[in-house]
Amino acid sequence: MTALLLVPLLVPFLAPPLARRAADRLAPATALWVLTASALALAGACVAALGALILTGLLTLPAFAALGELVHPLRTPADHVVLPAATAATGVLTLSAWTLVRSALRQTRAFRTARTQAGRRPAAGDLCVIDSPHPDAYALPGRPHRIVVTTGMLRSLGPAEREALFAHERAHNRSGHHYFLAAAELAAHGHPALRATRDAIRLAAERAADEAAAEVVGDRRLTATAIARAALAGQASPTTRPAFAPAATTGPVPRRVAALLEPSRGRSRATRRTASLLVACTVLSVAAGTAGVADFHHRVEIAQGEESP
Repeated sequence: MTALLLVPLLVPFLAPPLARRAADRLAPATALWVLTASALALAGACVAALGALILTGLLTLPAFAALGELVHPLRTPADHVVLPAATAATGVLTLSAWTLVRSALRQTRAFRTARTQAGRRPAAGDLCVIDSPHPDAYALPGRPHRIVVTTGMLRSLGPAEREALFAHERAHNRSGHHYFLAAAELAAHGHPALRATRDAIRLAAERAADEAAAEVVGDRRLTATAIARAALAGQASPTTRPAFAPAATTGPVPRRVAALLEPSRGRSRATRRTASLLVACTVLSVAAGTAGVADFHHRVEIAQGEESP
């Protein structure tokens, strides 16, 4: 049953291509929920599997076996398999935790800086204008939500395009897209393959806001033009906004513009198949990880003399 713990470590490599296809074919809001839930589940199963592998290796050592009150040897595969696997799992989990902590600290500092900067400026409703020649605009979460835009970005757009841009950023705040982006960032530190899935989640969030903005302004072409011009204006501009603060200028803008300009397409059988495959991979990973952890727990209880083999 220890082999089951390898399934959550391998299945996430199947997720990126499925996530990219799902982001393209599913309705943006649906894709956002499906991709985020799958990424979190895959990351959680991976971390649980790594933890079980580490404990399996530790409990084969006399000192930890005594600490775990084992009265019988823990039944495991050969030591030349268990100990290297436990060592590798320890290294991977330690590195993941380290990079997650570093990222969290960096993003927390960026968020505090952005909130402080926005708090120093007078706001018109939820709109906060920063005096800067660098074009930038983003949705800043917190209480209250803010739409932060620089004077450089305002000068780059016409009045109607500005309204489309503001509608896009308001859609981010209204739908809580920063939660999805934070979850994607968390999942990306759980397994390296999920970094590509994080990009698909970001695309889905931007596409959802694009569609919401187009509905508000009533003009898909205007929305596409505003996003394209904002992206062109801000592509060389430095930004210190946190990664979970969504912005209209991020992601594969040409794909987003093309999606706005294309007529709406019905959901095909291929679309349902793509989503089903992604969900099936997630269920397989979680089920295998749960079964592996349950088997490990059962073997520990046997070694403790609490259950019979």
